[in-house]
Amino acid sequence: MASEPIRNPQTDQLLTPENSAFIVIDYQPIQVSSIRSMPRDELVFNITSTAKAAVNYDLPIIHSTVNVESGRNKPPIQELQEVLGDLPTYDRTSINSWEDTEFKQAVKATGRRKLIMTALWTEACLTFPALDAIQEGFEVYVPVDAVGGTSVAAHEAALRRMAQAGVKLISRVQMYCELQRDWAREATVSGFMGVFDNADGFNPEKAAEKAAKSAAGR
Repeated sequence: MASEPIRNPQTDQLLTPENSAFIVIDYQPIQVSSIRSMPRDELVFNITSTAKAAVNYDLPIIHSTVNVESGRNKPPIQELQEVLGDLPTYDRTSINSWEDTEFKQAVKATGRRKLIMTALWTEACLTFPALDAIQEGFEVYVPVDAVGGTSVAAHEAALRRMAQAGVKLISRVQMYCELQRDWAREATVSGFMGVFDNADGFNPEKAAEKAAKSAAGR
């Protein structure tokens, strides 16, 4: 039992903490409440979980909102703010964040070519910057279970359009596992354990363990 030496993390074809950046766009109350491609609680769990992964692996994070400064919209949902803390947000008026000067400059300033991109809605605020970033030579990865659309049909059609343009579709769990890669990388294992959490909060193994302790009077 022996793992290979860690590959060059900058040139690795897979996602690594050193070659990737995390982009999160428009998880604001009105957008979150308008999602119909998955239950609200599941969406909030998945986006906060992917954000926790980005924090655990110390990825550069670019966080953007729309219309907060104009007063037309509210700040990001509290659950996400609790994960991202005091990270600055790039507020925009543009639906396509790639057409916002400060946002695009911030993304390019990370120096990363692999962008893990999340946004609401899939069919607009995710699709547009994803297609533009691909056009400019970035690799874009979308955790499909951390993004959502105004209907299942709209969400799925947008994913197909992005995939046809070269966007790579991944999942929350795949993101965790790809960044961790090896249990021997002890420094990030504690945060990696979040990969086993579920949106419904139920874990059969933990429930059985709790029941056994209860039965034993512990």
